[in-house]
Amino acid sequence: MNQFTFDSRLKTFLIGFMVLGLVCLGLTFAVDDDLHTRFWTNYLHNTVFFTGIALMSLFTIAAFTTAWGGWFVLVKRVWEAFSLFLVPGLVLMLLVIVGIWGHFHHLYHWADAEAVAADPVLLGKSSFLNPGWYTFGTLIIVGLWIFFAFKLRQLSVDEDANGTPDFEHHKKIRIWSAAFLPLAGFSSAAVIWQWVMSIDAHWYSTLFAWYTGASWFVSAMALTILTVIYMKSRGYLEHVTIEHLHDIGKYMFAFSIFWAYLWFSQFMLIWYANVGEETVYFLERRENYPVLFYGNLILNFVAPFFILMRNDTKRKYGTLVFTSVVVLFGHWWDFFQMIKPGARATAMEALAHHAGEHGHDAAAHGEMLSTQLPFAMGFTIPGLLELGTGLGFLALFMYVAFDRMSKASLVPKKDPYLAESLQHHVEIHEEGAH
Repeated sequence: MNQFTFDSRLKTFLIGFMVLGLVCLGLTFAVDDDLHTRFWTNYLHNTVFFTGIALMSLFTIAAFTTAWGGWFVLVKRVWEAFSLFLVPGLVLMLLVIVGIWGHFHHLYHWADAEAVAADPVLLGKSSFLNPGWYTFGTLIIVGLWIFFAFKLRQLSVDEDANGTPDFEHHKKIRIWSAAFLPLAGFSSAAVIWQWVMSIDAHWYSTLFAWYTGASWFVSAMALTILTVIYMKSRGYLEHVTIEHLHDIGKYMFAFSIFWAYLWFSQFMLIWYANVGEETVYFLERRENYPVLFYGNLILNFVAPFFILMRNDTKRKYGTLVFTSVVVLFGHWWDFFQMIKPGARATAMEALAHHAGEHGHDAAAHGEMLSTQLPFAMGFTIPGLLELGTGLGFLALFMYVAFDRMSKASLVPKKDPYLAESLQHHVEIHEEGAH
């Protein structure tokens, strides 16, 4: 079947999980501290995570098209659908922006003018870390991503109906794809510095954008595998074979290794240099959040490395599904540990300041980061409310994706590389063969 039908049963199922997510967010708000830190961090965590998966889906289409790839053509409608979540992603980010201007949350230390005035480090970064840059940077950059997502989607769908023998549509797709790649590289770094890295405003890392981009990419590959296998179980994407899944599995495996390389490079260089401004990030997580710190490596490196190292494990549906679930959860966990510790420290300082215990200054901030913190569900580890919220956002993401998939043929009938994708075969060597 080339036309996906988004039936009422699947819609009801996904809406049910969206309701679960809303209930979990509501309960989180109700049981939270005075600044609603757990609520806002859960909201930011999931918004950034799934918006990033949408971005990486668009990036993948652009990269493979620019590289003259053909094998992925039968899967590209899935990535096109994923990429269009950028629209609700931007809408969701608007609530965070409103919260900054209205002082509804204390996610970002730099958003407090009093704190900036008393802190030389924040003052030095204030030309970039300020509400105006955050707002207009987000609107302009994500707006540009949405423009490219719709442009590539429109050209791809229009090619089905009006494609010509001279491949005029594909030439335009290639031009737009090549134009998007450098934009995606530079702009994604700018927003991830704002959205996530600036939560730990005294800290910085030149590798952070690469690190988060790799995390997003692996998550996108894992979710692609799960979506394709689900759709095949429903009778769709019958031309997508284990050969295609094998290649997507290889990307998931390879970029899990790349992610681990970036993790190690970032950690090792900061540890070796032993500069206080840099080590504080890892020291805080290793000392106060050891389950997050070490669990991150187990979920995102050790598990996929040992499971996917063999060729045959990337050619078995059961193994691919299991590993994809672990990896998708693992990188959701990764973003959790990027966001939660810094936001918790900022909130604790703000609460103490409002209680009159001490003022907003750099020394107070450093004191909070060096204090042994007690266990707190939703910060030390994800709790049931975090898991429920994550499932709600995942359901929203898939609802948008399935809705978009139902609007066009799953097979790009006039893509010039369709025949190559239909005949795609991965050459593998059996164990023990000479």
